[in-house]
Amino acid sequence: MNKNAFSLVACFLICAVMMQYRISYSDLKQGGTRLKITEWDALGYYLYLPSIFIYHDYKELKWLPAIDQKYAVSGGTGYPAIKQDNGVYTFKYLGGVALLESPFFFIGHWVAHHYGYPPDGFSPPYQYALTFGVLVYCFLGIFLLRKILLRFFSDATTALTLLAVCLATNFIEYAAIENGQSHAFIFPLYIVVLYTTMRWHRKPTIGIAALTGYVIGLATMCRPTEAIMLFIPIMWDTQTKESAHQKWQLVKAYRSHVVAAAIFGLLGVLPQMIYWKFSTGSFIFDVGSSWDFLSPHFRVLFGWEKGWFIYTPITVFFIVGMFFIRKYPFRKAVLWFCILNIYIIIGWRDWHYGGSYSTRALMQSYPMFALPFAAFAEQIQKKWKWLFYLLCAYLIGVNLFQITQYRSGVIHYDEMNRAYYSRVYLNPAPTPLDMSLLDDKEMIDERKYTLRKTISIDTPVKAVFQYGGKGMIYSVSTDSLCTDDREERWLRIDADIRAPHCLWQTSLNADLQRGDSIKHTHVRLFRPLFIDSAANKYSFYLSIPNYFEQGQFRLYLTSPFSFEGVVEKLKISYFEGGKFIE
Repeated sequence: MNKNAFSLVACFLICAVMMQYRISYSDLKQGGTRLKITEWDALGYYLYLPSIFIYHDYKELKWLPAIDQKYAVSGGTGYPAIKQDNGVYTFKYLGGVALLESPFFFIGHWVAHHYGYPPDGFSPPYQYALTFGVLVYCFLGIFLLRKILLRFFSDATTALTLLAVCLATNFIEYAAIENGQSHAFIFPLYIVVLYTTMRWHRKPTIGIAALTGYVIGLATMCRPTEAIMLFIPIMWDTQTKESAHQKWQLVKAYRSHVVAAAIFGLLGVLPQMIYWKFSTGSFIFDVGSSWDFLSPHFRVLFGWEKGWFIYTPITVFFIVGMFFIRKYPFRKAVLWFCILNIYIIIGWRDWHYGGSYSTRALMQSYPMFALPFAAFAEQIQKKWKWLFYLLCAYLIGVNLFQITQYRSGVIHYDEMNRAYYSRVYLNPAPTPLDMSLLDDKEMIDERKYTLRKTISIDTPVKAVFQYGGKGMIYSVSTDSLCTDDREERWLRIDADIRAPHCLWQTSLNADLQRGDSIKHTHVRLFRPLFIDSAANKYSFYLSIPNYFEQGQFRLYLTSPFSFEGVVEKLKISYFEGGKFIE
Protein backbone atom coordinates (compact mmCIF):
# COMPACT_ATOMS: atom_id res chain seq x y z
CA MET A 1 0.00 0.00 0.00
CA ASN A 2 1.23 3.50 -0.86
CA LYS A 3 2.70 5.07 2.26
CA ASN A 4 0.90 8.30 1.37
CA ALA A 5 -2.40 6.64 0.55
CA PHE A 6 -4.59 8.72 2.88
CA SER A 7 -3.75 12.01 1.19
CA LEU A 8 -4.20 10.42 -2.24
CA VAL A 9 -7.65 9.17 -1.27
CA ALA A 10 -8.46 12.63 0.10
CA CYS A 11 -7.62 14.17 -3.28
CA PHE A 12 -9.90 11.79 -5.16
CA LEU A 13 -12.67 12.31 -2.61
CA ILE A 14 -12.46 16.09 -3.00
CA CYS A 15 -12.59 15.76 -6.78
CA ALA A 16 -15.63 13.48 -6.49
CA VAL A 17 -17.44 15.94 -4.20
CA MET A 18 -16.65 18.81 -6.56
CA MET A 19 -17.98 16.86 -9.51
CA GLN A 20 -21.10 15.88 -7.58
CA TYR A 21 -21.89 19.47 -6.63
CA ARG A 22 -21.22 20.69 -10.16
CA ILE A 23 -23.58 18.12 -11.65
CA SER A 24 -26.20 18.63 -8.93
CA TYR A 25 -26.36 22.36 -9.58
CA SER A 26 -26.64 22.13 -13.32
CA ASP A 27 -29.25 20.49 -15.50
CA LEU A 28 -26.76 18.01 -16.93
CA LYS A 29 -28.56 15.06 -15.36
CA GLN A 30 -31.75 16.00 -17.20
CA GLY A 31 -29.96 16.68 -20.48
CA GLY A 32 -30.93 20.34 -20.26
CA THR A 33 -29.28 23.41 -21.72
CA ARG A 34 -29.70 26.06 -19.04
CA LEU A 35 -26.28 25.96 -17.36
CA LYS A 36 -24.97 29.52 -17.38
CA ILE A 37 -21.75 30.52 -15.64
CA THR A 38 -20.92 33.54 -17.83
CA GLU A 39 -23.09 36.02 -15.94
CA TRP A 40 -22.67 38.87 -13.45
CA ASP A 41 -18.96 39.24 -12.56
CA ALA A 42 -18.07 36.14 -14.57
CA LEU A 43 -19.36 37.88 -17.70
CA GLY A 44 -16.87 40.68 -17.14
CA TYR A 45 -13.92 38.28 -17.01
CA TYR A 46 -15.16 36.33 -20.04
CA LEU A 47 -16.07 39.21 -22.40
CA TYR A 48 -12.62 39.34 -23.96
CA LEU A 49 -13.01 35.98 -25.71
CA PRO A 50 -16.27 36.38 -27.66
CA SER A 51 -15.51 40.08 -28.28
CA ILE A 52 -12.17 39.37 -29.94
CA PHE A 53 -12.54 35.93 -31.51
CA ILE A 54 -16.23 35.80 -32.53
CA TYR A 55 -17.60 39.33 -32.97
CA HIS A 56 -14.33 41.20 -33.60
CA ASP A 57 -15.76 44.10 -31.61
CA TYR A 58 -14.25 44.85 -28.23
CA LYS A 59 -14.80 48.61 -28.33
CA GLU A 60 -18.44 49.28 -29.23
CA LEU A 61 -19.95 45.96 -28.09
CA LYS A 62 -22.79 46.25 -30.59
CA TRP A 63 -23.34 42.52 -30.35
CA LEU A 64 -23.87 42.41 -26.58
CA PRO A 65 -27.49 43.69 -26.27
CA ALA A 66 -28.79 40.87 -28.46
CA ILE A 67 -26.80 38.28 -26.51
CA ASP A 68 -28.04 39.70 -23.21
CA GLN A 69 -31.62 39.61 -24.42
CA LYS A 70 -31.22 35.99 -25.48
CA TYR A 71 -29.24 34.63 -22.51
CA ALA A 72 -29.77 37.25 -19.73
CA VAL A 73 -26.08 37.32 -18.80
CA SER A 74 -25.80 40.83 -17.35
CA GLY A 75 -28.23 40.27 -14.48
CA GLY A 76 -30.05 43.45 -15.49
CA THR A 77 -27.47 45.70 -13.82
CA GLY A 78 -25.69 46.97 -16.92
CA TYR A 79 -22.60 45.72 -18.71
CA PRO A 80 -19.26 45.13 -16.94
CA ALA A 81 -17.56 47.73 -19.10
CA ILE A 82 -16.81 51.42 -18.67
CA LYS A 83 -17.93 53.75 -21.47
CA GLN A 84 -15.34 56.42 -22.30
CA ASP A 85 -16.09 59.96 -23.45
CA ASN A 86 -15.43 58.90 -27.04
CA GLY A 87 -18.10 56.19 -26.79
CA VAL A 88 -15.61 53.32 -26.62
CA TYR A 89 -16.15 50.65 -23.98
CA THR A 90 -13.27 49.41 -21.81
CA PHE A 91 -13.74 46.20 -19.89
CA LYS A 92 -13.96 46.73 -16.14
CA TYR A 93 -12.43 43.35 -15.32
CA LEU A 94 -8.91 42.33 -16.25
CA GLY A 95 -8.19 39.66 -18.85
CA GLY A 96 -6.13 37.05 -17.01
CA VAL A 97 -9.15 34.84 -16.41
CA ALA A 98 -10.08 35.01 -20.10
CA LEU A 99 -6.56 33.87 -20.98
CA LEU A 100 -6.97 30.85 -18.69
CA GLU A 101 -10.46 30.21 -20.11
CA SER A 102 -9.29 30.36 -23.71
CA PRO A 103 -8.45 26.63 -24.23
CA PHE A 104 -11.92 25.63 -23.10
CA PHE A 105 -13.53 28.49 -25.01
CA PHE A 106 -12.04 27.13 -28.24
CA ILE A 107 -13.19 23.61 -27.35
CA GLY A 108 -16.73 24.92 -26.85
CA HIS A 109 -16.49 26.90 -30.10
CA TRP A 110 -15.48 23.77 -32.01
CA VAL A 111 -18.33 21.74 -30.50
CA ALA A 112 -20.85 24.49 -31.29
CA HIS A 113 -19.75 24.59 -34.93
CA HIS A 114 -19.85 20.83 -35.42
CA TYR A 115 -22.94 19.83 -33.42
CA GLY A 116 -25.57 22.35 -34.38
CA TYR A 117 -25.34 24.85 -31.53
CA PRO A 118 -25.17 28.62 -32.06
CA PRO A 119 -21.45 29.55 -32.26
CA ASP A 120 -22.16 32.76 -30.36
CA GLY A 121 -19.92 32.29 -27.30
CA PHE A 122 -22.77 31.67 -24.86
CA SER A 123 -24.63 28.56 -26.01
CA PRO A 124 -24.38 25.29 -24.01
CA PRO A 125 -21.07 24.01 -25.45
CA TYR A 126 -19.27 27.10 -24.20
CA GLN A 127 -20.90 26.95 -20.77
CA TYR A 128 -20.08 23.28 -20.19
CA ALA A 129 -16.56 23.55 -21.60
CA LEU A 130 -15.79 26.48 -19.30
CA THR A 131 -17.30 25.09 -16.12
CA PHE A 132 -15.67 21.66 -16.45
CA GLY A 133 -12.44 23.25 -17.64
CA VAL A 134 -12.19 25.08 -14.32
CA LEU A 135 -12.59 21.75 -12.55
CA VAL A 136 -9.62 20.41 -14.51
CA TYR A 137 -7.46 23.29 -13.28
CA CYS A 138 -8.59 22.77 -9.69
CA PHE A 139 -8.17 18.98 -9.80
CA LEU A 140 -4.58 19.36 -10.98
CA GLY A 141 -3.99 22.04 -8.37
CA ILE A 142 -5.24 19.85 -5.53
CA PHE A 143 -2.88 17.01 -6.44
CA LEU A 144 0.03 19.44 -6.69
CA LEU A 145 -0.89 20.97 -3.32
CA ARG A 146 -0.77 17.46 -1.86
CA LYS A 147 2.79 17.11 -3.13
CA ILE A 148 3.78 20.41 -1.51
CA LEU A 149 2.23 19.52 1.85
CA LEU A 150 3.87 16.11 1.91
CA ARG A 151 7.21 17.84 1.70
CA PHE A 152 6.67 19.23 5.23
CA PHE A 153 3.93 17.16 6.87
CA SER A 154 2.79 13.59 7.40
CA ASP A 155 0.36 11.81 5.14
CA ALA A 156 -2.43 12.00 7.75
CA THR A 157 -1.93 15.73 8.27
CA THR A 158 -1.83 16.32 4.52
CA ALA A 159 -5.07 14.40 4.02
CA LEU A 160 -6.80 16.25 6.84
CA THR A 161 -5.58 19.61 5.54
CA LEU A 162 -6.78 18.99 2.02
CA LEU A 163 -10.20 17.86 3.24
CA ALA A 164 -10.56 20.80 5.62
CA VAL A 165 -9.40 23.45 3.17
CA CYS A 166 -11.52 22.17 0.30
CA LEU A 167 -14.64 20.80 2.00
CA ALA A 168 -15.04 22.90 5.16
CA THR A 169 -14.77 26.26 3.37
CA ASN A 170 -16.49 28.05 0.51
CA PHE A 171 -14.04 26.41 -1.91
CA ILE A 172 -16.73 24.05 -3.24
CA GLU A 173 -19.09 26.95 -3.94
CA TYR A 174 -16.56 28.90 -6.00
CA ALA A 175 -14.52 26.08 -7.51
CA ALA A 176 -17.37 23.74 -8.46
CA ILE A 177 -20.60 25.76 -8.69
CA GLU A 178 -20.04 29.49 -9.24
CA ASN A 179 -16.76 28.76 -10.94
CA GLY A 180 -16.94 31.31 -13.73
CA GLN A 181 -15.51 33.98 -11.48
CA SER A 182 -11.81 34.62 -10.95
CA HIS A 183 -11.31 32.72 -7.68
CA ALA A 184 -11.22 29.17 -9.03
CA PHE A 185 -8.79 30.17 -11.78
CA ILE A 186 -6.37 31.89 -9.40
CA PHE A 187 -6.47 29.06 -6.82
CA PRO A 188 -4.19 26.73 -8.85
CA LEU A 189 -1.89 29.67 -9.68
CA TYR A 190 -1.09 30.03 -5.97
CA ILE A 191 -0.26 26.35 -5.85
CA VAL A 192 2.06 26.64 -8.83
CA VAL A 193 3.88 29.59 -7.24
CA LEU A 194 4.25 27.66 -3.99
CA TYR A 195 5.64 24.68 -5.88
CA THR A 196 8.07 26.65 -8.07
CA THR A 197 9.24 28.67 -5.07
CA MET A 198 9.94 25.51 -3.13
CA ARG A 199 11.70 23.97 -6.15
CA TRP A 200 13.89 26.98 -6.82
CA HIS A 201 15.10 27.14 -3.22
CA ARG A 202 16.03 23.46 -3.38
CA LYS A 203 17.65 23.58 -6.83
CA PRO A 204 17.75 26.99 -8.58
CA THR A 205 17.14 26.96 -12.33
CA ILE A 206 16.40 29.89 -14.59
CA GLY A 207 13.35 28.09 -16.02
CA ILE A 208 11.72 27.72 -12.62
CA ALA A 209 12.49 31.37 -11.81
CA ALA A 210 10.96 32.52 -15.10
CA LEU A 211 7.87 30.36 -14.54
CA THR A 212 7.42 31.81 -11.04
CA GLY A 213 7.57 35.35 -12.40
CA TYR A 214 5.16 34.61 -15.23
CA VAL A 215 2.54 32.98 -12.99
CA ILE A 216 2.67 35.94 -10.59
CA GLY A 217 2.22 38.27 -13.55
CA LEU A 218 -0.67 36.19 -14.88
CA ALA A 219 -2.36 36.16 -11.46
CA THR A 220 -1.97 39.94 -11.29
CA MET A 221 -3.68 40.15 -14.68
CA CYS A 222 -6.58 38.18 -13.15
CA ARG A 223 -6.89 40.45 -10.08
CA PRO A 224 -4.34 43.21 -9.45
CA THR A 225 -4.30 42.54 -5.71
CA GLU A 226 -2.80 39.12 -6.38
CA ALA A 227 0.50 40.92 -7.00
CA ILE A 228 1.19 40.29 -3.31
CA MET A 229 2.11 36.77 -4.43
CA LEU A 230 5.57 38.34 -4.68
CA PHE A 231 5.94 37.88 -0.95
CA ILE A 232 5.91 34.10 -1.38
CA PRO A 233 9.24 33.75 -3.20
CA ILE A 234 10.76 36.86 -1.60
CA MET A 235 10.15 35.83 2.02
CA TRP A 236 10.54 32.06 1.56
CA ASP A 237 13.31 30.50 3.64
CA THR A 238 13.90 33.61 5.79
CA GLN A 239 12.54 32.15 9.03
CA THR A 240 15.80 32.74 10.95
CA LYS A 241 18.72 35.15 10.60
CA GLU A 242 20.95 32.33 9.43
CA SER A 243 18.51 31.05 6.82
CA ALA A 244 17.79 34.60 5.65
CA HIS A 245 21.51 35.26 5.19
CA GLN A 246 21.88 32.08 3.15
CA LYS A 247 18.79 32.97 1.13
CA TRP A 248 20.12 36.39 0.09
CA GLN A 249 23.50 34.91 -0.73
CA LEU A 250 21.67 32.49 -3.01
CA VAL A 251 19.81 35.35 -4.66
CA LYS A 252 23.05 37.23 -5.27
CA ALA A 253 24.59 34.16 -6.81
CA TYR A 254 21.65 33.79 -9.21
CA ARG A 255 20.90 37.39 -10.14
CA SER A 256 20.14 36.37 -13.69
CA HIS A 257 17.27 34.26 -12.35
CA VAL A 258 15.81 37.33 -10.64
CA VAL A 259 16.06 39.25 -13.92
CA ALA A 260 14.35 36.39 -15.76
CA ALA A 261 11.56 36.29 -13.16
CA ALA A 262 11.03 40.04 -13.53
CA ILE A 263 10.97 39.89 -17.33
CA PHE A 264 8.50 37.01 -17.41
CA GLY A 265 6.40 38.70 -14.72
CA LEU A 266 6.11 41.68 -17.04
CA LEU A 267 5.21 39.35 -19.89
CA GLY A 268 2.44 37.97 -17.70
CA VAL A 269 0.73 41.36 -17.46
CA LEU A 270 1.71 42.61 -20.93
CA PRO A 271 -1.48 41.40 -22.72
CA GLN A 272 -3.57 43.52 -20.38
CA MET A 273 -1.42 46.59 -21.01
CA ILE A 274 -1.68 46.04 -24.77
CA TYR A 275 -5.46 45.77 -24.54
CA TRP A 276 -5.65 49.00 -22.52
CA LYS A 277 -3.41 50.73 -25.08
CA PHE A 278 -5.72 49.75 -27.95
CA SER A 279 -8.86 50.51 -25.96
CA THR A 280 -7.94 53.73 -24.15
CA GLY A 281 -4.71 54.95 -25.68
CA SER A 282 -2.80 54.33 -22.45
CA PHE A 283 -0.95 51.31 -21.11
CA ILE A 284 -2.50 51.85 -17.65
CA PHE A 285 -6.21 52.26 -16.94
CA ASP A 286 -8.03 52.89 -13.64
CA VAL A 287 -10.88 50.39 -13.38
CA GLY A 288 -12.38 52.27 -10.44
CA SER A 289 -11.68 50.22 -7.30
CA SER A 290 -11.97 52.07 -3.97
CA TRP A 291 -10.34 51.26 -0.64
CA ASP A 292 -10.77 52.13 3.05
CA PHE A 293 -7.38 51.10 4.37
CA LEU A 294 -7.58 53.55 7.30
CA SER A 295 -10.91 52.08 8.40
CA PRO A 296 -10.94 48.43 7.28
CA HIS A 297 -14.19 46.48 7.41
CA PHE A 298 -13.73 43.75 10.00
CA ARG A 299 -17.29 42.63 9.28
CA VAL A 300 -15.77 40.79 6.34
CA LEU A 301 -14.32 38.42 8.94
CA PHE A 302 -16.74 38.65 11.87
CA GLY A 303 -20.00 40.04 10.45
CA TRP A 304 -23.22 38.07 10.44
CA GLU A 305 -23.86 39.09 6.84
CA LYS A 306 -21.22 36.71 5.43
CA GLY A 307 -18.30 36.74 7.86
CA TRP A 308 -15.41 34.40 7.07
CA PHE A 309 -15.09 33.11 10.64
CA ILE A 310 -18.88 32.85 11.09
CA TYR A 311 -19.94 30.80 8.08
CA THR A 312 -16.71 28.84 7.55
CA PRO A 313 -15.31 28.59 11.10
CA ILE A 314 -12.58 26.13 10.08
CA THR A 315 -10.75 29.26 8.93
CA VAL A 316 -10.10 30.19 12.57
CA PHE A 317 -7.49 27.42 12.52
CA PHE A 318 -5.91 29.04 9.46
CA ILE A 319 -5.02 31.94 11.73
CA VAL A 320 -4.22 29.89 14.83
CA GLY A 321 -1.79 27.85 12.75
CA MET A 322 0.41 30.90 12.20
CA PHE A 323 1.65 30.46 15.77
CA PHE A 324 2.94 26.97 14.90
CA ILE A 325 5.09 27.64 11.83
CA ARG A 326 8.24 28.97 13.46
CA LYS A 327 10.47 26.13 12.24
CA TYR A 328 9.26 26.01 8.64
CA PRO A 329 10.93 27.77 5.66
CA PHE A 330 7.61 29.29 4.64
CA ARG A 331 7.09 31.03 8.01
CA LYS A 332 7.70 34.62 6.97
CA ALA A 333 6.21 34.10 3.52
CA VAL A 334 2.96 32.94 5.14
CA LEU A 335 2.92 35.70 7.77
CA TRP A 336 3.67 38.54 5.36
CA PHE A 337 1.35 37.28 2.66
CA CYS A 338 -1.64 36.22 4.78
CA ILE A 339 -1.70 39.30 6.98
CA LEU A 340 -1.35 41.67 4.05
CA ASN A 341 -3.86 39.69 2.00
CA ILE A 342 -6.50 39.84 4.74
CA TYR A 343 -5.83 43.56 5.23
CA ILE A 344 -6.38 44.23 1.53
CA ILE A 345 -9.56 42.14 1.44
CA ILE A 346 -11.13 43.90 4.45
CA GLY A 347 -9.99 47.26 3.14
CA TRP A 348 -12.06 47.18 -0.06
CA ARG A 349 -14.87 49.72 0.14
CA ASP A 350 -17.50 47.34 -1.25
CA TRP A 351 -16.94 44.97 1.66
CA HIS A 352 -20.01 42.88 0.79
CA TYR A 353 -18.20 41.52 -2.29
CA GLY A 354 -21.55 41.17 -4.01
CA GLY A 355 -23.76 38.17 -3.44
CA SER A 356 -21.59 35.53 -1.82
CA TYR A 357 -21.25 32.71 0.65
CA SER A 358 -18.71 33.53 3.36
CA THR A 359 -15.82 35.72 2.14
CA ARG A 360 -15.27 34.66 -1.45
CA ALA A 361 -12.35 37.05 -2.03
CA LEU A 362 -10.12 34.93 0.23
CA MET A 363 -10.90 31.61 -1.44
CA GLN A 364 -8.19 31.74 -4.11
CA SER A 365 -5.43 32.13 -1.49
CA TYR A 366 -6.40 29.01 0.52
CA PRO A 367 -3.23 27.17 -0.62
CA MET A 368 -1.24 29.67 1.46
CA PHE A 369 -3.55 29.26 4.45
CA ALA A 370 -3.26 25.47 4.11
CA LEU A 371 0.33 25.66 5.36
CA PRO A 372 -0.38 27.13 8.83
CA PHE A 373 -3.46 24.92 9.17
CA ALA A 374 -1.33 21.85 8.50
CA ALA A 375 1.27 23.01 11.04
CA PHE A 376 -1.46 23.37 13.66
CA ALA A 377 -3.05 20.03 12.73
CA GLU A 378 0.32 18.31 13.03
CA GLN A 379 0.72 19.55 16.59
CA ILE A 380 -2.79 19.08 17.89
CA GLN A 381 -2.89 15.45 16.72
CA LYS A 382 -0.28 14.58 19.32
CA LYS A 383 -2.80 14.97 22.17
CA TRP A 384 -6.24 15.64 20.70
CA LYS A 385 -6.14 13.59 17.53
CA TRP A 386 -9.60 12.03 17.47
CA LEU A 387 -11.33 15.04 18.98
CA PHE A 388 -9.82 17.24 16.27
CA TYR A 389 -10.80 14.74 13.59
CA LEU A 390 -14.39 14.79 14.85
CA LEU A 391 -14.42 18.59 14.93
CA CYS A 392 -13.13 18.81 11.37
CA ALA A 393 -15.68 16.21 10.22
CA TYR A 394 -18.45 18.20 11.89
CA LEU A 395 -17.33 21.47 10.25
CA ILE A 396 -17.14 19.75 6.87
CA GLY A 397 -20.70 18.49 7.35
CA VAL A 398 -21.92 21.93 8.44
CA ASN A 399 -20.28 23.60 5.47
CA LEU A 400 -21.62 21.20 2.85
CA PHE A 401 -25.10 21.52 4.36
CA GLN A 402 -24.82 25.30 4.36
CA ILE A 403 -23.78 25.33 0.72
CA THR A 404 -27.02 23.47 0.01
CA GLN A 405 -28.87 26.10 2.05
CA TYR A 406 -27.10 28.88 0.18
CA ARG A 407 -28.05 27.40 -3.18
CA SER A 408 -31.70 27.16 -2.12
CA GLY A 409 -31.70 30.73 -0.77
CA VAL A 410 -32.14 29.81 2.90
CA ILE A 411 -28.74 31.35 3.59
CA HIS A 412 -29.20 34.73 1.96
CA TYR A 413 -26.50 35.96 -0.38
CA ASP A 414 -26.22 39.39 1.25
CA GLU A 415 -28.59 40.09 4.15
CA MET A 416 -27.99 37.52 6.86
CA ASN A 417 -28.20 38.46 10.54
CA ARG A 418 -27.54 36.75 13.87
CA ALA A 419 -31.17 36.07 14.76
CA TYR A 420 -32.04 34.54 11.40
CA TYR A 421 -28.83 32.48 11.19
CA SER A 422 -29.46 31.01 14.63
CA ARG A 423 -32.87 29.76 13.44
CA VAL A 424 -31.72 28.21 10.16
CA TYR A 425 -28.42 26.74 11.42
CA LEU A 426 -28.51 23.05 10.42
CA ASN A 427 -32.28 23.43 10.01
CA PRO A 428 -33.46 21.36 7.03
CA ALA A 429 -36.99 22.81 7.07
CA PRO A 430 -37.13 26.45 8.26
CA THR A 431 -40.63 27.74 8.91
CA PRO A 432 -42.14 31.02 7.69
CA LEU A 433 -41.58 32.36 11.22
CA ASP A 434 -37.90 31.45 10.98
CA MET A 435 -37.61 33.18 7.63
CA SER A 436 -39.37 36.29 8.90
CA LEU A 437 -36.22 37.08 10.89
CA LEU A 438 -34.51 38.14 7.67
CA ASP A 439 -36.60 41.32 8.03
CA ASP A 440 -38.50 41.34 11.33
CA LYS A 441 -36.26 40.79 14.38
CA GLU A 442 -39.11 40.22 16.86
CA MET A 443 -39.72 36.69 18.10
CA ILE A 444 -41.42 35.11 21.12
CA ASP A 445 -41.78 31.67 22.65
CA GLU A 446 -45.54 31.16 22.47
CA ARG A 447 -45.41 28.57 25.27
CA LYS A 448 -44.75 31.42 27.71
CA TYR A 449 -47.67 33.53 26.50
CA THR A 450 -51.45 33.31 26.63
CA LEU A 451 -53.46 33.35 23.42
CA ARG A 452 -56.34 35.77 24.05
CA LYS A 453 -57.96 36.26 20.68
CA THR A 454 -57.81 35.07 17.07
CA ILE A 455 -59.20 36.76 13.98
CA SER A 456 -59.40 34.54 10.90
CA ILE A 457 -60.33 35.56 7.36
CA ASP A 458 -60.75 32.70 4.90
CA THR A 459 -62.26 34.73 2.07
CA PRO A 460 -59.60 35.73 -0.48
CA VAL A 461 -58.65 39.41 -0.37
CA LYS A 462 -57.26 41.08 -3.48
CA ALA A 463 -54.51 43.67 -3.11
CA VAL A 464 -54.10 45.74 -6.27
CA PHE A 465 -50.88 47.69 -6.87
CA GLN A 466 -50.38 50.71 -9.06
CA TYR A 467 -46.65 51.37 -9.37
CA GLY A 468 -45.50 51.62 -5.80
CA GLY A 469 -48.84 52.10 -4.03
CA LYS A 470 -50.25 50.14 -1.08
CA GLY A 471 -52.50 47.13 -1.45
CA MET A 472 -54.59 47.26 1.72
CA ILE A 473 -55.53 43.90 3.23
CA TYR A 474 -56.94 44.47 6.71
CA SER A 475 -57.37 47.19 9.31
CA VAL A 476 -58.61 47.05 12.91
CA SER A 477 -58.37 49.22 16.04
CA THR A 478 -56.02 47.90 18.71
CA ASP A 479 -58.79 48.56 21.26
CA SER A 480 -60.68 45.61 19.84
CA LEU A 481 -57.61 43.39 20.24
CA CYS A 482 -56.21 44.30 23.68
CA THR A 483 -58.11 42.72 26.57
CA ASP A 484 -56.34 44.04 29.68
CA ASP A 485 -53.42 46.21 30.77
CA ARG A 486 -50.62 43.65 30.81
CA GLU A 487 -47.29 45.10 29.78
CA GLU A 488 -46.52 42.68 26.99
CA ARG A 489 -48.86 42.41 24.03
CA TRP A 490 -48.01 40.59 20.81
CA LEU A 491 -49.60 39.98 17.46
CA ARG A 492 -48.80 37.06 15.25
CA ILE A 493 -49.75 37.46 11.60
CA ASP A 494 -50.15 34.39 9.37
CA ALA A 495 -51.01 34.90 5.71
CA ASP A 496 -51.23 32.73 2.62
CA ILE A 497 -50.42 34.98 -0.34
CA ARG A 498 -50.56 34.15 -4.01
CA ALA A 499 -48.66 36.60 -6.19
CA PRO A 500 -46.82 36.64 -9.51
CA HIS A 501 -43.11 35.96 -9.65
CA CYS A 502 -42.01 39.61 -9.98
CA LEU A 503 -41.71 40.10 -6.22
CA TRP A 504 -38.37 41.88 -5.95
CA GLN A 505 -38.76 44.50 -3.16
CA THR A 506 -42.36 43.43 -2.59
CA SER A 507 -43.34 43.02 1.06
CA LEU A 508 -46.11 42.24 3.51
CA ASN A 509 -46.31 45.19 5.91
CA ALA A 510 -47.84 45.81 9.32
CA ASP A 511 -48.28 49.22 10.95
CA LEU A 512 -49.38 50.28 14.40
CA GLN A 513 -50.45 53.92 14.37
CA ARG A 514 -51.63 56.41 16.91
CA GLY A 515 -51.62 60.01 15.81
CA ASP A 516 -48.33 60.75 14.10
CA SER A 517 -46.54 57.82 15.77
CA ILE A 518 -46.08 54.70 13.67
CA LYS A 519 -44.46 51.37 14.44
CA HIS A 520 -43.69 49.50 11.23
CA THR A 521 -42.47 46.03 10.35
CA HIS A 522 -42.46 43.97 7.19
CA VAL A 523 -41.40 40.66 5.65
CA ARG A 524 -40.37 40.15 2.04
CA LEU A 525 -42.57 38.11 -0.25
CA PHE A 526 -39.71 36.92 -2.42
CA ARG A 527 -38.02 34.99 0.34
CA PRO A 528 -36.29 31.62 0.65
CA LEU A 529 -38.29 28.61 -0.53
CA PHE A 530 -40.71 30.80 -2.48
CA ILE A 531 -42.86 28.80 -4.92
CA ASP A 532 -43.85 30.75 -8.00
CA SER A 533 -47.61 31.27 -8.54
CA ALA A 534 -48.49 29.23 -5.43
CA ALA A 535 -50.06 30.36 -2.15
CA ASN A 536 -46.92 30.89 -0.06
CA LYS A 537 -47.13 31.09 3.72
CA TYR A 538 -45.82 34.10 5.64
CA SER A 539 -45.71 34.58 9.40
CA PHE A 540 -44.23 37.16 11.75
CA TYR A 541 -44.64 38.71 15.18
CA LEU A 542 -45.33 42.30 16.12
CA SER A 543 -45.11 43.63 19.68
CA ILE A 544 -47.67 46.25 20.75
CA PRO A 545 -46.02 48.95 22.88
CA ASN A 546 -48.22 50.53 25.57
CA TYR A 547 -48.48 53.73 23.59
CA PHE A 548 -50.34 51.93 20.78
CA GLU A 549 -52.93 50.18 22.96
CA GLN A 550 -55.46 52.69 21.65
CA GLY A 551 -54.44 52.93 18.01
CA GLN A 552 -54.89 51.34 14.63
CA PHE A 553 -53.42 48.15 13.18
CA ARG A 554 -53.07 47.94 9.39
CA LEU A 555 -51.87 45.11 7.21
CA TYR A 556 -50.98 45.78 3.57
CA LEU A 557 -48.73 44.84 0.66
CA THR A 558 -46.29 47.17 -1.06
CA SER A 559 -44.45 46.73 -4.33
CA PRO A 560 -42.53 48.82 -6.87
CA PHE A 561 -44.46 46.97 -9.59
CA SER A 562 -48.03 47.06 -10.82
CA PHE A 563 -49.85 43.77 -10.33
CA GLU A 564 -52.58 42.06 -8.36
CA GLY A 565 -51.84 39.85 -5.36
CA VAL A 566 -54.33 37.63 -3.52
CA VAL A 567 -54.31 36.97 0.22
CA GLU A 568 -56.10 33.62 0.33
CA LYS A 569 -56.02 33.19 4.11
CA LEU A 570 -55.29 35.54 6.99
CA LYS A 571 -55.05 34.90 10.73
CA ILE A 572 -54.20 37.45 13.40
CA SER A 573 -53.45 36.04 16.85
CA TYR A 574 -53.23 38.20 19.98
CA PHE A 575 -50.96 37.09 22.88
CA GLU A 576 -50.40 38.50 26.35
CA GLY A 577 -48.00 37.89 29.22
CA GLY A 578 -44.85 35.80 29.25
CA LYS A 579 -41.21 36.71 29.01
CA PHE A 580 -39.79 38.31 25.89
CA ILE A 581 -37.43 36.05 23.95
CA GLU A 582 -34.84 38.04 22.03
